[in-house]
Amino acid sequence: MFQALVTEDLGERKYQTTLKKRELADLHEGDLLIEVQYSSLNYKDALSANGNPGVTRTFPHTPGIDAVGVVKVSSSADFAEGDAVIVTGYDLGMETHGGLAEYIRVPAGWALPLPEGLSARDAMILGTAGLTAGLCVSKLLQAGAVAEEGKVIVTGATGGVGSVAVALLAKLGFEVVASTSKPEHGEMLTTLGAAEIIDRKLLSEPQRKPLLAQQWQNAVDCVGGDTLNNLLKSMGSSGSVACCGLVASADLPATVMPFIIRDVNLLGVDSVFISLQKKQAIWQKFATEWKLDGLEALTTEITLDQVPAYLDKLVQGQNIGRTLVRIK
Repeated sequence: MFQALVTEDLGERKYQTTLKKRELADLHEGDLLIEVQYSSLNYKDALSANGNPGVTRTFPHTPGIDAVGVVKVSSSADFAEGDAVIVTGYDLGMETHGGLAEYIRVPAGWALPLPEGLSARDAMILGTAGLTAGLCVSKLLQAGAVAEEGKVIVTGATGGVGSVAVALLAKLGFEVVASTSKPEHGEMLTTLGAAEIIDRKLLSEPQRKPLLAQQWQNAVDCVGGDTLNNLLKSMGSSGSVACCGLVASADLPATVMPFIIRDVNLLGVDSVFISLQKKQAIWQKFATEWKLDGLEALTTEITLDQVPAYLDKLVQGQNIGRTLVRIK
C-alpha cells in the first residue's frame, strides 16, 4: 500500500481530488517501479484534476506530470535498482498514473538518469517548467541570440516557465525584461535577475498596426494570443521569439509582416514528446554550466496533502514561481 493523490469523477462534470491509499497493482504496466521523492505542480496537473478531456479521460486517476525518485524494480537493462531517475512528460500524469504519489510505474523509455551535480530536490523545482524554459533558451541561442545585441523579454514571468527563464537568461548575461500581471511580486523577479519589470497590459491589448516600434531583440512567450502577436510586431531585426504557452489564447491573429520585413523568427517549443536525448541535454546543462543558485527565491514547498488547495490556485491564476511537492 502507498499514498497517492486520486482524482475521481463524481458525475455531472464534477471531480474530487483527495489523498488515498493505493496498491502497486493499481499502477499501469511498465519497466520501472520508481519510489518518488519529489514531484511538482504544473498547469496540466490542474487540468487533469479538473477532468479536462484533452488531458485525462479515465478515472480514478493520479495527476502529476513530473517525478524524481529511485528505481525499486527494473526489467530494463538500462536501469538497475537504486538508480536515481527523472521522469517528465510523455503520458505521465495524463492517462498514466502520475508523480503525485509515493510510487509510479513507467516504461524505461520515459526515464533519464538524474545528472551528477543536480539534486533530486532541485530537479523538481525545475521540473517540466524548468525543462521548458531551458528548451526556450536553447532555441534562442541556436537562432543566434547574443546578450550584447539587445533586451530579451519574458512574458508570464511570475509563472513556472517564466520565472526559470528569467533566472537562466540573467545568468547567461542577458538584460531581461519581465512582463507580468502580478507586479506585486516584482521583488522575486528582481532577485532572479530581471533588469526591468513591465505590466502585461502593455502587450496584451490588440494592436491594428502590422508593425510596432522595435523594443526587444529576443523573447520567451508563455502567454500566446495578442501578447505573442504584439511581441512579433515589436521585435528587432532578425530577433527571435520562443513560444511555449497559450494561457491567454491558442489563436495567433498575426500578419506575415514581422517575418518578411524584419526577418523575425517564431520558434515553437515542446517539452512533452521530444526525444530523451534532447531532454537529457537540457538536464545536463542545468547540472553544469546552467546551474541556478537562486532557485529558493521562486520555490514554495508543500506536502501531498496540501496539493488540492494549490491545484485550485493554479486554476485561478494565483500560483507564483514553482511549487515543489515533497512526497515523503
